[in-house]
Amino acid sequence: MDNPHYISKEGLEKLKLELEERKNRIRPEIAKRILEATGFGDLSENAEYTEAKEMQAFNQGRIEELEDIIRNASIIDNGGKKPTLVSVGTTVAVQFRGKKQEFTIVGASESAPAQGLISNESPLGKAFVGKKKGEEVKVTIPKGTVTYKIINIS
Repeated sequence: MDNPHYISKEGLEKLKLELEERKNRIRPEIAKRILEATGFGDLSENAEYTEAKEMQAFNQGRIEELEDIIRNASIIDNGGKKPTLVSVGTTVAVQFRGKKQEFTIVGASESAPAQGLISNESPLGKAFVGKKKGEEVKVTIPKGTVTYKIINIS
């Protein structure tokens, strides 16, 4: 088995919907564009054909990526227990420079730092994983080292 892709149940459902969309709607649309573009003459100088082929390659690459993530998905589930350590699927509340911040630790395929969803593979995610309430976590960033104090895990 490849490396597991940690993902929430909801995130997995979103990826399955995207996969179906790419296979059943986008792929046929691109095939139609390629067919239409071949009617425009010399393919070596046909911008429509070249663009459609590039779209086809991108779409196929994303389909393969989605299939790999889905095949190797490891659903995040803490079984309803209150977590005592930061792990994938937990939300960690921290004190940072006098302000409270919350981060949810997710798998790389679901990360969205602007929404507070940080990957377990990111420097910040790696620093938090395995820590418990009350611990201080030092993280090295380009501007130096910052310290976060874990105030709650849920």
